[in-house]
Amino acid sequence: MLARFIDSDFFYSFRRSPVAVISFLVVLICVTAAVLAPWIAPHNPFDLASLSLMDSFKPPVFEADGEMAHILGTDDQGRDVLSGIMYGARISLLVGVLAIAFALVVGVTIGLIAGYAGGAIDSLLMRITDVQLTFPSILIALLVDGIARAALPRDLHDRIQIYVLVFAIGIARWPQFARTVRGSTLVERGREYVMAARVIGIPRPRIMISHILPNVLGPVLVIVTLNLGLAMLDEATLSFLGVGLPPTQPSLGTLIRIGNDFLFSGEWWVTIFPGLTLAIMVLSVNLLGDWLRDALNPRLR
Repeated sequence: MLARFIDSDFFYSFRRSPVAVISFLVVLICVTAAVLAPWIAPHNPFDLASLSLMDSFKPPVFEADGEMAHILGTDDQGRDVLSGIMYGARISLLVGVLAIAFALVVGVTIGLIAGYAGGAIDSLLMRITDVQLTFPSILIALLVDGIARAALPRDLHDRIQIYVLVFAIGIARWPQFARTVRGSTLVERGREYVMAARVIGIPRPRIMISHILPNVLGPVLVIVTLNLGLAMLDEATLSFLGVGLPPTQPSLGTLIRIGNDFLFSGEWWVTIFPGLTLAIMVLSVNLLGDWLRDALNPRLR
C-alpha cells in the first residue's frame, strides 16, 4: 500500500511542489513540538515551584544578557518563553482541531440533508446558512462565548472554557462545509449509482452516508485544511481579547496578550516570539491547503 502511495499522482504532485514540502515539514515540526511539549520542553512554565521572579524578563540568548537556559528569554513571572510557546501551541492546535471537527460534522450533515432532500428543506437550511454567513465568524464566537458566560455559574467558567471555545468557533464555521457539501450532493444525487440504490430499496440515510458522502469528501478536505488555520486565529483573537482560555491554560493568543503589555517597555520577545509562531503555523497550514486544493482539482492535472 505504501508503494502504491509513493507511485501515485498525488505524492508525485507533492514532491514536485517545494512550497508544499516545506509547509508540511513546518507543520510537522510544530505539531511534534506541541504534542511532545511535556517531554521535550526545556522547562515546565506552569510549575509554580520552579519559577523565580529573579529570572523575569531575561532576554533571548543572542542578546547581551541572554542565557542558554532560556533561549528565547523569559516573561514577567520568570517563565521560559520557548517552553510557553510549546505548551501554548499544544492548546491552540487542540482547540483548532476540535472546533473544525465539530464544524465538519454539523456542516456535512446539514449539507447532505439539504442537497439530497431538496425542496422546502433545502431552502430552509440554506437560508439559515446564508444568514449566518452574513456575520463575521469572530462576532458569532464572541456572542456564543458571552451567552455561555452569562448562563453558566462563575465557578465553572475556567473549567469548561475550552469546551465553550470549541463550540463557539465550530458553530461559527460550519456554513462553509454545508454549502460545499450541498453543492456536491446536488450533483451526485442524479448519478446512476444513486438511482440504482434507490431502485433496489436502500434507505435514504444509508445512501447519503455510504454512497454520496465518500464522493463529496474531496472538497471537504481542502476546507478542513484552510479552516484549521482560521480556527487557530479565531482562538488567538478571543484569547487576546480576554474571553478565551484562562491564564492557567495559556494558548498562543493568551501569551501574545500577556506579552503585549510589555511590548513598548523593551521586553519585545515576550509577545513577538509567540506571535511569530502563530503566524508561521497558520501560514504553513494555509499554503498546504492551497496545494491540496490544486492537487485534488482534476482540471489542473
